[in-house]
Amino acid sequence: MLVMWCSRTALGRLQRIAPCTVTGFNRAMSTLPKVFVTRKVPPEGLDILRKSGQVQFEMWDSDDPVPRVELLKRVKGCEGILCVLTEKIDAQLLNAAGPNLKVVSTMSVGFDHLSLDELKKRGIRVGYTPDVLTDCVAELTVALLLATSRRLIEATHEAKTGGWGTWRTLWLCGHELANSTVGILGLGRIGVAIAERLKPFKVKKFIYTDVALRPELANMIEAEYVSLDELAKQSDFLAICCALTPETYGICNWNLFSKMKKNAIFINTSRGGVVNQEDLYEALSTGLIAGAGLDVTTPEPLPTHHPLFTLKNCVILPHVASASYTTRNSMSALAANNLLAGLRGEPMPKELKL
Repeated sequence: MLVMWCSRTALGRLQRIAPCTVTGFNRAMSTLPKVFVTRKVPPEGLDILRKSGQVQFEMWDSDDPVPRVELLKRVKGCEGILCVLTEKIDAQLLNAAGPNLKVVSTMSVGFDHLSLDELKKRGIRVGYTPDVLTDCVAELTVALLLATSRRLIEATHEAKTGGWGTWRTLWLCGHELANSTVGILGLGRIGVAIAERLKPFKVKKFIYTDVALRPELANMIEAEYVSLDELAKQSDFLAICCALTPETYGICNWNLFSKMKKNAIFINTSRGGVVNQEDLYEALSTGLIAGAGLDVTTPEPLPTHHPLFTLKNCVILPHVASASYTTRNSMSALAANNLLAGLRGEPMPKELKL
């Protein structure tokens, strides 16, 4: 039951803190584990928390991030935190939360915003939301690849602004998938799902590289393992699907771009930190590669004056790969169930092993 709404002004706009408390089996509300939800998450997850009768929770009821100072106040004494990828869960926050914190559940498949060493040191369990967004991210990746390779954003602009004149033989020509080689950097669930969707376009060959061979996944799409250098040299389309780790940070740099084909299309829907954006700008602006499609950048949001926005051959989306109603609700529900299971001391549906 929603007990009360408290309003406060933060970052120039009205934010609302909603303490939503549920009491079950006539237990006193104060005995229920205290949880803080760092953002207004989709309704399925909130319904699970409300109806569980297992927690009392406060939520930062806004689409915008909770200010850091407010976040540090709100987590004090919490046994659980349900967060999203914009909240940095580090030593400072964990110290602010105190010794009662048992579970952090993130509504994301990525976890580079979590200080895993600090969480492990404190014995705090971590839930995350893989699998449920695989199809949605794969769909968006294919859409971004096609929009970039077939120059759809340019074409739309020309049609709207009077550039559409007489038919011309090579005007707005792009690159097609038929008989191409598609490379995947980081072959996991999403990489396989992307390849499955691209196969009907008559792709000639799939290749991949990863920290290790992935024979089971590779067999599903008949993909060949190659070195990173060969991935760059052979790929007509290169999809980046790896996690952001110390090993992958900035892995897509001048060394990679300089080995790619001039007609190559570079697509990143993983994490912005895997790309050296200055090197990518040089590769695109000098014609070293044909185009790039990015759903993720560093920082996010990318400042509107960033040089990448000046390039016609660079399509930039505002991190929307998982943005479907079905997927976001599924992520919210899984994050809530992870949180509740962790607080009960039971196996989580999806737990990140530390």
